[in-house]
Formats: sequence, structure tokens, C-alpha cells
Amino acid sequence: MTKEVLILGAGPAGLTAAYELARRGLRSTVLEADSIVGGLARTETYKGNLFDIGGHRFFTRMGEVERLWAEVLGDDLRQVRRLSRILYRGKFFYYPLRPLNALFGLGIGESVAVTFSYLHARLFPSLPEESFEDYVCNRFGRRLFGIFFKTYTEKVWGIPCTEIRAEWAAQRIRSLSFTSVVAHALFKRRRQIKTLIESFSYPRLGPGMMWTKLSERVQAMGSRLLLESPVVRVTRSGPVLEEVTVRRDGREETFPASQVISSLPLQVLVRILSPAAPEDVQRAAAGLRYRDFLTVLLVLRKRDVFPDNWIYIHSPDVHVGRIQNFKNWSPDMVADPETTTLGLEYFVSEGDALWVKPDADLVELAARELQALGLAASSDVTDGAVKRMRKAYPIYDGSYKENLGIVRGYLDSFENLATVGRNGLHKYNNQDHSMMTALLAARNLCGESHDVWAVNTDLEYQEEILLDRNGESQ
Repeated sequence: MTKEVLILGAGPAGLTAAYELARRGLRSTVLEADSIVGGLARTETYKGNLFDIGGHRFFTRMGEVERLWAEVLGDDLRQVRRLSRILYRGKFFYYPLRPLNALFGLGIGESVAVTFSYLHARLFPSLPEESFEDYVCNRFGRRLFGIFFKTYTEKVWGIPCTEIRAEWAAQRIRSLSFTSVVAHALFKRRRQIKTLIESFSYPRLGPGMMWTKLSERVQAMGSRLLLESPVVRVTRSGPVLEEVTVRRDGREETFPASQVISSLPLQVLVRILSPAAPEDVQRAAAGLRYRDFLTVLLVLRKRDVFPDNWIYIHSPDVHVGRIQNFKNWSPDMVADPETTTLGLEYFVSEGDALWVKPDADLVELAARELQALGLAASSDVTDGAVKRMRKAYPIYDGSYKENLGIVRGYLDSFENLATVGRNGLHKYNNQDHSMMTALLAARNLCGESHDVWAVNTDLEYQEEILLDRNGESQ
């Protein structure tokens, strides 16, 4: 059999790599374990209702990625007004901060305490700055950290904030601070301030529309896409990956490889190497941890529930961490305009109590928690569905950097392997960063030389934009 470029995974990174190669005249075969494309950025369907696995805004500083979105989606890429709030102690807090909303929500006494806590943090910072808690407290003060960061963050990761590395905070909220948020709120129209985006692009039928269309283009250009084909073995010989074996229709099928681009979780990629990787590499890969995720879709017999795209739930009294309102992302996501579909998101670990709970029980739990939060009555819920996603978020715990260094050092020794995307780099990339890693990896196969690992290292987090004197983005 002829050797070919094999791409493992049909998420944003894998499909972008296949498309870039096709544009440069190289055909590939994309191998995907699931029955649909898009990975974590897919759009699922339930009785005509479309829902995302988490929210996926289309906003980027990377011109190439933005042009690719526009090229593939055209008029189906719509502009959406952003509204996201925090629900804390039964009250809504806008983000970015609005002074009067925060003042009346927290109360004057609490607001004064927050300010003094911030000043104390500036005078007596926590050094060395090693954990997420250190990073945030130094920039916002310990009191604001306790109100708006601690509970939600620990819901997401399932570990204390003291065990999450500061690198994660630096990557996600870089250049934001107590003063920058207040400056945005008070002096929004003045020059040279940083703010959070207030609108974003979004496909008419959800982010999965992008990946479905891109997969169609890839196949039309001569490459192959094989769904329901999980990779079970990657055979190596010296510094070369020789072939990839998948399971299709109950039997194994092997594909000789000239080059391999993988977006598989590093833990999985190391585990399926044959012959097995050295023991120290296996231990390091096994030490890389992930947070899993499940979405409970609720269909409500109500035209309107709340105006937000999504709401962050900071209450420790409920399990839900975030709630998406899909109609407010795009009206076309809802089958019946007289109904509303909500996605209640639970951050879990595979095998824990929530992960193994039957779907019907999860739907019932979500309806109860929706009522407990005062957002809708449980009797408004007419239907529901559940979608589980494994290895949704790579965890930045105390040992991840050492483990990642060992795994990366070993995988870099292979002459014909590139790893891309969130799980392929064990980096909390968003889809635009994942796409950029894939573009660069594909170009490396065509003779260029790029450091894929540097993407999203020196860039400011894409939620930040710089405004000029007229309030226009630069």
C-alpha cells in the first residue's frame, strides 16, 4: 500500500491540517473515532434542536484563521451581541464590570472590603507566584478572588485553586486586573484600555456547521475522512512512525504512514504506541490529567428565559457550572421558536457520580437546579438529553509541566510526527489557536519551519482587544 499523510482526529485542528494540505496539493486521510466531526467544537442535534458542547465563539486576533472562517461559512457566519453574567448569591453581575451593578449587587460594605483587599494584595503580594490562587489574588485581591473566581474555578477543575498552576491563569486572563476591569467600566470610550469583547461571530447552525462544511471541502479536494474509526495502535520503528491501525466495522485496518499529524490526547497517543514507549515516558503520559465534561440539554416550554448567551454559576449549592442559552447564540438553533433550549454544563471526571448517573436522572437534576437558581420552574422542562465528552480540558496541576516535558521530548524524536490542537499539545487552546497549530504543522510538511508549540504562548488571550482613541479595535 502507498504511504500517505494520516491525520488523527477530525476536530478543528485535524480538519484544518487536512484542508491546508489539500490547498497545497497534498492528500490525506483523516481518522476519527466519533460519528460526527468537530471534536469539542461539534454541534449535536436532538429532535431538531441544535446544541454545542460548551460555547464556541468565533473571535480571534489571527487574521489567517478569521479569513478561513469567512471563506468556509460566508453569509452563515453571523455577528452576535455578547451578554454573559455571573450568578452569585441570587444576583447577576455583568462582565465586564459595571460599577453601579457591582456596587448595588455586593453592597457598599462589601465593595469597600473588596477595594481594601485589592490594595493589601498590591502592597503584600503572594510570592513566589506559583498557583492560580496566587496569580488572581495578586491582581484582584483575596476577597474578589473568593467571590468571583474560587468556587467556579474549582467546579471546573475539581481540584483546589492552590493546585492549579499560575500558567493557566496567565494564559486565560493575561493583562486583566482589578484596575483594568474598573478602567473599562468607568472610561470605556477613552484610549488605550483593554476590555473584553462585546460581540463575536457565530455560525447560523452552531460551530459544527464550520467543521461539517470544512470536511466536505476536504473530501471534495481528494482527501478521505473515515468516521467511527478509533485509532488502536501506532506502530513505530526507530525514529519513524510506520503505520496506524484503526478499528472499523468490528475489524482492524492498517494504514501505512508517510507523515502523521495527531490531535489525540498525548496520554492516549503514548499508550497506543507499539512497541511501547520507554517506561519513564509511559509514567509521564499517565500523569497528564484531564477534566471531562457533560452537557444536559433541557427543552423548555417558554419563549424567553434569560437574555444572556451564557451564565456562570458560582453557587456551591448546585453542581452546574455554566448554562448556555442556545437561542441567544442563534435563533436557528431551536426547532420551535415558542420553546427555549438550555445547555447545563457539568464539569466532571470520568467514572465519578455525575458521569455514571443515568441520563434521565441527569435531566431531572438539571431541571431541579434550574429551579433552585430561580431561572425557570422545573415544570417548564418538557424534554432533555445528555452528551458526555471525555478529556475536554487538560489540567495544569503541579506535575503537568514536568510530565509534559518528558512526553514532548520523546515525541519530538520522531521524524514524521506532529502533534496539534488542545489535547495534542496538552495546552488550554481555543479553537483559533488549535487551528493555527494545524496550519503551521501542515506547512512544516511542505518545507517550512514553524514552532507549533509556541502558538498561544506569547499572544495575549483573544478575549482582550486594544482600543484606540475612538474606541475602534486595532
